[in-house]
Amino acid sequence: MDQANIVIIGGGVVGCAIAAELAAAHSDVFVLEALPRVGMGASTRNSGVIHSGLYYPAGSLKARLCVEGNRLAYEFCAAHGVEHRRTGKLVVASTEEEERELAELLRRGEANGVEGLRIVDRKRIREREPHIEGRAAIEVPSAGVVSSEELVKAYARIAAERGASVVTSAKVTRLAPRRDAVAVTSDAGEIETRCLVNSAGLYADEVAAMLGPQSARWRIYPVRGEYCEVVRGRGHLVNSLVYPMPHPTGLSLGVHFTKTLWDTILVGPTARYVEDKGDYERDREPVSEFARRARLLLPEIGEADLTPAYSGIRAKLTAPGDKGYSDFVIERDAHWPNVIHLVGMDSPGLTSALAIAKRVAKMVSDAA
Repeated sequence: MDQANIVIIGGGVVGCAIAAELAAAHSDVFVLEALPRVGMGASTRNSGVIHSGLYYPAGSLKARLCVEGNRLAYEFCAAHGVEHRRTGKLVVASTEEEERELAELLRRGEANGVEGLRIVDRKRIREREPHIEGRAAIEVPSAGVVSSEELVKAYARIAAERGASVVTSAKVTRLAPRRDAVAVTSDAGEIETRCLVNSAGLYADEVAAMLGPQSARWRIYPVRGEYCEVVRGRGHLVNSLVYPMPHPTGLSLGVHFTKTLWDTILVGPTARYVEDKGDYERDREPVSEFARRARLLLPEIGEADLTPAYSGIRAKLTAPGDKGYSDFVIERDAHWPNVIHLVGMDSPGLTSALAIAKRVAKMVSDAA
């Protein structure tokens, strides 16, 4: 059986960032990705937004790692030629009640260390976004957009340049933990590793369960998010990033507008629980529903202005009907300390990837 120092299960944006970070200090790092290419799941089926850390409870992993990850993401993209743009964004209050909630959201962002936040009035909204209707908004200068596909590939490329092996079409089917190693069986063969990092995204709960019932501590609830695209002739309607107030249950940040690097406009994502982790298309939201939601902020938009685009599935730890906040899980297995689990890595995972990678690298070094 082949031997490895570190095996990372999952070649999404977080797994590839971890590989790049670990390969700088460790030899024999392997990434096992189930799909034919890295980043084919949630890592590239999203809005491609570099978040700021505005929304998350102070002291949470999402808050801390997003704020750090925001800075690291811009630095990495600039250093490695990944296409990106610092656009800033508006979080818009449409009602009197939402306007009152803006102040609390602002305080949360400031407590998290997000710089440059301010509440602006309708006049300033119109200066930035002439077609957006709102009573007031939070201006977030550190938000931006990135080519998520380029970003994942860049992390994977850096990992490989540092000596890591990125193996695709290598779905893990069995884990056999031992006192000081884990035997990993995948479609690519068998390998024994000193340290295992479970970064399997939507399937991280299933990978954890392969270690035995004592490790089956989590359940991921897949939430599908769908997008529409604004037709080319209406691309002038939005200039950057425009968000509504976040969903009150915490399920999503709401159907928002993203001006992409290609000057198209994405509308979405929706948020709906699905049974199947691979159910990207069945019973999709009608375009009329996207138009209805979009008109709350952009009254000029109509159903004829929208065409269906892609969808993605997020790895939520919150069950349907629950209203509690779910943070990132980044921790050692309670029974197998040479295994590190990353579970519930939904948004802002894309932004936070390098900060997550540095945290995992410290955990690996501390165990050495």
